[in-house]
Formats: sequence, C-alpha cells, structure tokens
Amino acid sequence: MEKMQGQMEETKAKLNSISVTGEAENGNVKVVANGNRMLNSIEINSDFYNTASKEQIEELILTAANRALEQAERVEKSEMSHAAMGMMPGLG
Repeated sequence: MEKMQGQMEETKAKLNSISVTGEAENGNVKVVANGNRMLNSIEINSDFYNTASKEQIEELILTAANRALEQAERVEKSEMSHAAMGMMPGLG
C-alpha cells in the first residue's frame, strides 16, 4: 500500500512539471496550467488588450482557461492510468 501511495505522489509531482496551454482569439489570450489542473499564468497580447472591451477579455480568459483545464484533465487521466498500470501490471 505504501508503494502505491508513493507512486501516486510521484505521479502528482510529475503532473506539476507538465504544462498545457489554452488559447482564445487566435492566441491573443493564453492560459497555462499544469497537469494537476492549477493555473500557472495568463497572457494577453498587449495590442489586443488595448483594443478589446473588458467583457470581451473576460470571456476570452474563461475560454482559454477552460481549454487549458480540459487539456490538463486529459494529461492527468493519462498519467494516472499509466501509474495504475505500473502498479498492477497483470491488468494491462
């Protein structure tokens, strides 16, 4: 049981080092998250920022964040699946 818990902790640590990016408005808004679905950064193109409305920027941040979090969830599921297979090799 301790070995399994150790492997899960290793997987979570690995997920912290994996970055995924969600974009909106042709890359004018980018959100970076890690594999544990924690947001790391938000980038907004300065030219776009100066011309867009507050509401438009808010909406695009949400879109980009949701895209990043969706990718992070896929990465997390994949890594956890690989970790589970490593703990129970006879199931694969």
